[in-house]
Amino acid sequence: MRRPALRRTPGARAPLLLTVPALLAVAFLMLPLVGILARTSWGELGDHLTADATTEALRLSLLVSLWALGLSLLLGVPLAWLLARVPFPGKAFVRSLVLLPMVLPPTVGGVALLLAFGRRGLLGPWLEDTFGITLPFHTTGAVVAATFVAMPFLVISLEGALGGLRPRYEETAASLGASPVRVFLTVTLPMVAPGLIAGAALTWARALGEFGATITFAGNLPGTTQTLPLQVYLLLQDSPEAATSVSLLLLAIAMTVLIALRGRWTGTPGDHRDPANRAAAGRPEEPAGTAPDPLPEPSTVPPDPRPAEPWPLHADVTGFTRLALDAGPGTTIAVVGPNGAGKTTLLRALLGLTPRAHAVLRLGDRDVTALPPHRRGVAWVPQDGALFPHLSALANTAYGLRAHGVPRVEARREAQDWLDRLGVGHLAHRRPDRLSGGQAQRVALARALAARPRLLLLDEPLAALDQTTRAHVRHTLRGHLARFGGVCLIVTHDPVEAVSLADRVLVLEDGRVLQDEPPAEVTRHPRSPWVARMLGRNAWPGTTTADGLATEGGGRLVAAEPLPAGAPALAVIGPEAVSVHRERPTGSPRNVWPGTVREITAVGSRLRLLITSAEAPDLVAEITPESAAELGLTDGSTVWTSVKATEATVVPL
Repeated sequence: MRRPALRRTPGARAPLLLTVPALLAVAFLMLPLVGILARTSWGELGDHLTADATTEALRLSLLVSLWALGLSLLLGVPLAWLLARVPFPGKAFVRSLVLLPMVLPPTVGGVALLLAFGRRGLLGPWLEDTFGITLPFHTTGAVVAATFVAMPFLVISLEGALGGLRPRYEETAASLGASPVRVFLTVTLPMVAPGLIAGAALTWARALGEFGATITFAGNLPGTTQTLPLQVYLLLQDSPEAATSVSLLLLAIAMTVLIALRGRWTGTPGDHRDPANRAAAGRPEEPAGTAPDPLPEPSTVPPDPRPAEPWPLHADVTGFTRLALDAGPGTTIAVVGPNGAGKTTLLRALLGLTPRAHAVLRLGDRDVTALPPHRRGVAWVPQDGALFPHLSALANTAYGLRAHGVPRVEARREAQDWLDRLGVGHLAHRRPDRLSGGQAQRVALARALAARPRLLLLDEPLAALDQTTRAHVRHTLRGHLARFGGVCLIVTHDPVEAVSLADRVLVLEDGRVLQDEPPAEVTRHPRSPWVARMLGRNAWPGTTTADGLATEGGGRLVAAEPLPAGAPALAVIGPEAVSVHRERPTGSPRNVWPGTVREITAVGSRLRLLITSAEAPDLVAEITPESAAELGLTDGSTVWTSVKATEATVVPL
């Protein structure tokens, strides 16, 4: 696949003050390499490289560098993990120790190794007396020296890859039942493979070219510690032409490694990107070349014949989010509230994934509080789905089943059934970067349902779908939830989802429960301004009076059924209950305010007006386009608004 050519912006030129030093820098780096190429005796190159001493030094270099790579992987991978994922005292100091060999003169590193592992060093006598191991002037000493100077390349590269991997992939895998070891092998390792491969290649290349620490610590013994760089050093004294040829070989190896790493592994902008970043970069709703996504047909695939096992829920959550939650089997709870209300914290507390809140959790007759996330039976669909970018849609959906020990063939068959139910079965063999946002969200939903959870947590599961597809998937999801034996919590900002999918609506604000009632009751009497506005209603907080409400801004509202005076309350007014006039109205309305039209928007077949007033809070009115034309309304029009006392509801807060 050809990389698209970059287009230069017309008239864009590099500043001369930057261009000249940059060209000098390139020349400074290039001239030594040109010198090697110019001085190489090309006719004698084959003889120089096949000489016995050179081939022996090459064999030893390969042996030492491969052992150094293996030792670096064995020690460096866990160290990189700790540095990237685990907070501990002295972390900055440990990272400085990792970087030290990269800036330390190699000969100083060799001296340090002698003082640590030499016969008179700190550990040398003990190693020799206890195990009979002598490192200096031995091949193992060359391996230790090469590992000391090369391992930092692996640790730093892998730490960066692990730090850039968003934890939600591993958390989602754990919620599907994967143990920490399985998560590391099947999710973490494949997703950080580019960083690991880059670090391993650089480590090997650095170990292959190590000179200073090796000659200082291990010596220069032919056949034992005399690696290829040391051979170059000796040849410079006796045969400069041969030294140049061997140097060319090392140069070719180093350039080959760097060229292989370019773009694909080191993060250079281009087509070869880390799959984790590519999957997270955002997708169009329909990728180019993708056929229109057929809508799901719930009736084409029979429901799961297995009876749903009942799993009632009891949870006591403390911390930022504080609540007690009880729900019977088959209950669906919509969790709503403004940003920062504690909705996601609640879900993560039930998963056991956050220090901000702790949940004492019982599912059925089993207390799972002390269990790790992968053993709780709690499946989670995060907002973006968190599909594993290295797996196909089918493998993603089968992941939870495989984590629970279901045989591969059966897991894939059941996963295909779930994909068919949600209308994405034809995309089973596509990877996430070839799915639209809506398709990916449906695959994530199928993956969670297929994992056979006892508690299902959905964080805005339909947000990425268009309106038509959302309605069909909502219908499909409602059918599955009706047969689900556990409890489902759905975080949503969509009032239609809350009303159509949920048996209860849990309203959170600042981590506390404001309301936990059936959708119809929340719709009629919302106790949160945010929820009232989410439902499309005007919500005025204030203090109750003898005849209604005094708003926080100084306005007054008369209600037909006022509450006892002096209590905090919320006045709820439907937009359709607001009448708009060009002149002050006469007659029965007891709530009349002057105002100015600030915004006009279309909502279906009606228009919504945002009207501001000095005597009342902002008010949203809903009228027909015919009424707006008859009144001659535009942005900035001066109007009067009125609300009947019987149309205003005051609810306590």
